[in-house]
Amino acid sequence: QVQLVESGGGLVQPGGSLMLSCAASGSFASINSMGWYRQAPGKERELVVTITGGGSTNYADSVKGRFTISRDNAKNTVYLQMNSLKLEDTAVYYCNYNAWVFGPASYRELWGQGTLVTVSS
Repeated sequence: QVQLVESGGGLVQPGGSLMLSCAASGSFASINSMGWYRQAPGKERELVVTITGGGSTNYADSVKGRFTISRDNAKNTVYLQMNSLKLEDTAVYYCNYNAWVFGPASYRELWGQGTLVTVSS
């Protein structure tokens, strides 16, 4: 069974930094895109950033220049470095993988359970 587990959320002051991690367990044939989404209270889930297997990225305008995504293909792990955090970055952050998995072979969209990031003074 494949599973995504996020870590690294917490409370940070405006202007601070946090790094989120998302580790995958299970049997993967290949992982195409990885990404981070977020959902603020009372709002819909929105894209933060995605990264393809080739390393191409797509950032939301609201986080460009402040957030950086990276992936470790050997560890099936994706990271989100968040700098210069703002009050409006407060949300539950979810990692997302689109991948071919074994047992039986299928193409799956996977989500983590979410990790809360609170930006507050």
